[in-house]
Amino acid sequence: MKERRFTKTKDLLMNASESKNTMLTFEAAVTTLLNAVNCKLSAEITPLDCCLGRILTEDIHSPLQIPSYHNSAMDGYAVKFADLHCHRLFRVVGHSLAGHPYRQPVPAGCCVRIMTGAELPAGLDTVVMQEDVQLQSDGSIEFKSKVSAGAHVRLAGSEIEKGTLVLSAGQRLGPLHLGLAATLGFARLPVFRKLKVGVLSTGDELVKPGESLSDGQLYDSNRFVLAAMLKRLDLELVDYGWVADDPVQLKTLFQKVAAEADALITSGGVSVGDSDYTKQVLAELGQVDFWKVAIKPGKPFAFGKLNDCWFFGLPGNPVSAIVTLDQLAQPALRKLAGEKVMQRPLFEAVASHTFRKKPGRLDFQRAVVEQGDGRLTVRPVGKDSSGMLTSLIDANCFAVLEAERSDVAAGDLVAVQFFSELLN
Repeated sequence: MKERRFTKTKDLLMNASESKNTMLTFEAAVTTLLNAVNCKLSAEITPLDCCLGRILTEDIHSPLQIPSYHNSAMDGYAVKFADLHCHRLFRVVGHSLAGHPYRQPVPAGCCVRIMTGAELPAGLDTVVMQEDVQLQSDGSIEFKSKVSAGAHVRLAGSEIEKGTLVLSAGQRLGPLHLGLAATLGFARLPVFRKLKVGVLSTGDELVKPGESLSDGQLYDSNRFVLAAMLKRLDLELVDYGWVADDPVQLKTLFQKVAAEADALITSGGVSVGDSDYTKQVLAELGQVDFWKVAIKPGKPFAFGKLNDCWFFGLPGNPVSAIVTLDQLAQPALRKLAGEKVMQRPLFEAVASHTFRKKPGRLDFQRAVVEQGDGRLTVRPVGKDSSGMLTSLIDANCFAVLEAERSDVAAGDLVAVQFFSELLN
């Protein structure tokens, strides 16, 4: 699909819903979301031990070379390779230990006992493993096997040269990135402040877990699962709780969130048939459009702005809410947080059982992928309702079935997407 840049939110939303009767493809929905949002967060110079999960604001180049000096990759003996053609026995004149290098000149026909990671003495260029050395009665040594020039030596700068780009702006920092930064001597790194995201539940039928249910009521589970998913993005989460289907209360709370948060996530109230006040209040306060996305589960989806706060309205059914947060809102939230968004990989697997599907929408079926006989196999969990949270608990991946595809027979190839960290 050819991307189009939008300069105004109004243009964006009009394009996203060219017709109230037309469903937006999944690809178009993701492209529209990513084209609309941009990170406007300020930078914070943060201690390294507080940077896990944070996102870099700028490129980081190495201030030094790694290794910073020639060193040994093995415990053994450091020699000058050219001396091996002139001498059979070598006298050990000293020791080079990690942090305690040998600095004296090494005469011809002599060697230095060296340990892993220790600096190679000046003039020496090869290390012989201690297993290949024969100790003589007079304390000299003889090399038992053929030695290659430069063997077991890690050259200065062989891993990283000074000035090399080592971490890129938009990188979400994990343990290995922090280890690399520490290796290079960084005590602090420039990262974006955390994106502030609110979660809100609406609906008179919802009851807080732990309270008694009356006829027609449900426990408010979506807010808890969505909040837990969002915490995996290492953002600043604000739980705005529950609000009744009352236009005055809704308007007051939406205004409060719009003034405090960078983004708001709600579930329910975005379907065509919904009869609550959410749409009315959103129309009064901001520019929010209600989409029909050609995916299953999760067709209804709302997106727009309340002043400077981005709004993501998810469907009310638990699985639909989870899938749309994972597949649609997650990339946009990552970009809002300053992260460079990467396309999630799909893997090829062989269906071990039949998948039931009607053509028309891209289907994220809950499935189990397994490794066996050198290939991946995938099977449906058997529970396909968008109201059954257990269908996700029993799965470890989505079987991503193309919109035009119908039933999948055992033995057919299927694209699978492993659950992201939001679901694990």
